[in-house]
Amino acid sequence: MMISPTTYVDRLSPIVRATVYALLAALFFSFMAICIRAASHELHPTVIVFFRNILAFLWMVPWLCRAGISAMRTDRFPLFCIRSLLGLVGMSSGFWAVTLIPISQATALSFSSPIFATIGAALFLGEVVRIRRWSAVIIGFLGAMIVVIGNSDGIAHIGALELGVMLALLNAVIMALNKLVLKSLTRTEKPEAIVTYMVLLLTPLSFVPALFFWSWPSLTCFLWLISLALVGTVGHLCMTRAFKSAEVTVVLPFDFARLPISALLAFLIFAEIPTFWTVLGGAVIFAATFYIARREAVLARRGNIVRD
Repeated sequence: MMISPTTYVDRLSPIVRATVYALLAALFFSFMAICIRAASHELHPTVIVFFRNILAFLWMVPWLCRAGISAMRTDRFPLFCIRSLLGLVGMSSGFWAVTLIPISQATALSFSSPIFATIGAALFLGEVVRIRRWSAVIIGFLGAMIVVIGNSDGIAHIGALELGVMLALLNAVIMALNKLVLKSLTRTEKPEAIVTYMVLLLTPLSFVPALFFWSWPSLTCFLWLISLALVGTVGHLCMTRAFKSAEVTVVLPFDFARLPISALLAFLIFAEIPTFWTVLGGAVIFAATFYIARREAVLARRGNIVRD
């Protein structure tokens, strides 16, 4: 009998499993940025947010039909509502930022999220954050900032840059809070139910602001929106499974892989040429993520729980 990719990954050790799912999430979220940029040529970001959610819900309908309505039973509905409100603000600001500044720069700015989330995980979730893991997160963030500083001089519209940067930072803060809520939900809820609740609640929430900027997409744009919903849904499923497999502070450093992936995709599709600073910052980020993966794997094999 053929083994599904998900079944194979789920047989791996928790740390390795979290690493695989986190890197897959980074890949799919990078494709998300490409789809957003392409759709923004015709639609306002708020309209893109609405289509992303309603189409994502349609992608989850087959799972809901197989699992049945009982799979959606929960005692934590208020927390799902909080996550959806955070998701609306974070998704809207993040989508809008991608339309105003280069994809690599928007991606780099989003890397401030692990700093906020790591602090929150240590303070509110009681996770043990080792010194070397802190170092890897900080080094990865510094690599992202190299990209930001190096690329900032190339932006012609200063007003758009300021707004894009502020929106990207707002997205980073909100997504950090969202990831902490997500980690809490993964302790009791199924990954598919978490994603289904998100898009189910976000669809009506995102429809209201979309009405003020409404326009219908062309066929080509609609195909980009379908792709956006697909890669966004799969990416969130992968990220949810990663959080279910390991602590927030183990998963988050791998999010830095989005930078080189998104820079490569932006070059291939939109001819956005990565600068020297993008390459340098990407190298620093990769060094940090490679180190954290190797270190956590060694500690897991040794059963070492010493704070290091």
